[in-house]
Amino acid sequence: MDHEGMSLSNYPMVKIPGGVIDLRDDRTQSKWQVEIKPFLLAPYPVTTALYDVGDRDQKPVVNVSWHDAISFCNHLSQQTGLQPFYSNPNDGESVICHWESNGFRLPSEAEWQYACKAGTSGYRYGEIDQIAWYRDNSGGSIHEIGTKEPNAWGLYDMLGNVWEWCWDIYDKNVYGSYRIFRGGSWAEEERGCGASCRRRSHPSLAIDDLGFRLARNDK
Repeated sequence: MDHEGMSLSNYPMVKIPGGVIDLRDDRTQSKWQVEIKPFLLAPYPVTTALYDVGDRDQKPVVNVSWHDAISFCNHLSQQTGLQPFYSNPNDGESVICHWESNGFRLPSEAEWQYACKAGTSGYRYGEIDQIAWYRDNSGGSIHEIGTKEPNAWGLYDMLGNVWEWCWDIYDKNVYGSYRIFRGGSWAEEERGCGASCRRRSHPSLAIDDLGFRLARNDK
């Protein structure tokens, strides 16, 4: 697949229809339902080439913290003439979201899971070796975006390759500012690469199998 034409001016986004998604937290044995409004989601994780001007690497960017991710969302918005979505992006305790903004942002975890499932009902939207790079088939390294099969809505690498930061705080009363990431990675075992698998860490965490994907409001 040719990704050479991707740039700030023509970065693709997929329109995700509205709907409802059921979420659960196995730690607290809780379940809840979220209504999803139509939104836009990038078909691929952010690549090193997009993140770092001058680099042509089409693998997902990694070693980016949650703070790095939302700062990049604002940067990309400014570069493309959109309204930045976040204020105070480097302060995890007081980040302000401008929900009316048309700028780039992280998906909520409900949006992420809804988009990942793409109308399917199982743990994965396809057979794992066909859709995901994970521990058993990755050869111990990250891979270029879009080299596995997409889901029904044309989204690639939603499972495997890299974990993806989401907007949400996990549990403020127990974990403070810890944020959620989803999807599994090239280093993750098979059971960790599923639509409902939830992980969390401090927003300053930056590791070699964690990246992010861009979202926008559908305006």
